This record gives sequence, structure tokens and C-alpha cells, in this order.
Amino acid sequence: MGTVSTASMDVLDWRRRVWRLYGRVRAAADPAAGHALWRAGRDELFAGHPASPRRAGQRLAYADYDPALRFTVPVTGATPARVEVPTGTDGVVPFERIGAVRLPDLGSLDVWWLDSYGGGLFLPVRDATAGTGSYGGGRYLLDTVKGADLGGDRAGLVVDLNFAYNPSCAYDPAWACPLAPPGNVLAAPVRAGELLPRPG
Repeated sequence: MGTVSTASMDVLDWRRRVWRLYGRVRAAADPAAGHALWRAGRDELFAGHPASPRRAGQRLAYADYDPALRFTVPVTGATPARVEVPTGTDGVVPFERIGAVRLPDLGSLDVWWLDSYGGGLFLPVRDATAGTGSYGGGRYLLDTVKGADLGGDRAGLVVDLNFAYNPSCAYDPAWACPLAPPGNVLAAPVRAGELLPRPG
């Protein structure tokens, strides 16, 4: 009889912790308090969890919370589209465009559905800070299959740019991550959320 992969169990634990973290964020008294919880939780996972993508000499960096960058916006219709993203660890990952959200004064972002077992919303973003202040391939706002979910419903999805975070490939090239497609690019700089890692 085979043995269970230690790495798989580590990833399972990581995802459970992320789910719990976002549950605490949604239950927080106010968004700024939720953001503080999120930062502390990410710092703890990143620094010490065996499934962390952290390499030696890296630590997380964040912008201060800006309440003007939190929105509750409806998902509106968009022309259906499909992208299939080859990754080194998960094979080809398919996404279907199910709509878009419009962020006041910033622009529109496509909303994607992970079209595989379980499914989930996926909302990446790349803005004008990409490559200088934030990861060049963009960041993730929502990835509900992995627990990154700020709440909302059919009437309005919570999209808070303060919770933008780097994909694992920003820290370790051994990871291959879906990046922001053209419909998920904002021309304006978004100086919020997780920034490029700092030495430490």
C-alpha cells in the first residue's frame, strides 16, 4: 500500500487555514480590521508553513489599507470566452468568463469561473504598478476554490483591492500560476494590497 504525500497534506492544511482566515476577515467588525487579520494570517503562513512558496530572504510587504478601494459591485454580462492555462503543477486549468465587474474610476475586470471539478470564482488583476511595485504578472483578488473570498451575493460581489495578493509564482518560479488576461488589466496604478516581496 502506498503512502500519502506529505506535500499534499501540507497543501490541504494550507488551504484549510486560508479558508478559516477569510472567514475571520468576512466576520470582522469593519474592513480595516479584517485587513489587519488578513495581513497577520498571511505573514504567519508565509513565514512558517511547510507549503509556503517563500524562499530564503523573502518577507511579505503591504500597502496601508485604503477604504476608497473597497467596492460592492454587481457581476454584469460579458461575451462568453474560455481560456486554458497550462501550469507546471496542475496541468491545463480551464476558465470560463462569466461576466465583469466595473470598479468606479478604475475600469472593468472580467470575472472567471474555474471550469473543473468544484469550480470557483477567479478574479485576477494587473495594474500599472506591475513589475515595479507589484508582481509583473498581476495579483489575485478572489480565488474562491482556494478560500480567497471576501463575500457578496448575486446583487453585489465584494471586491476590495486592499486584499490583492501575489500568486505563488511571484515567490518561487517552481510554481506556475494563471496570470491576469487582457480583460483583467487596469491602466491606473493600484497602490494597495500585497506588494513585491522584501528581503528579510
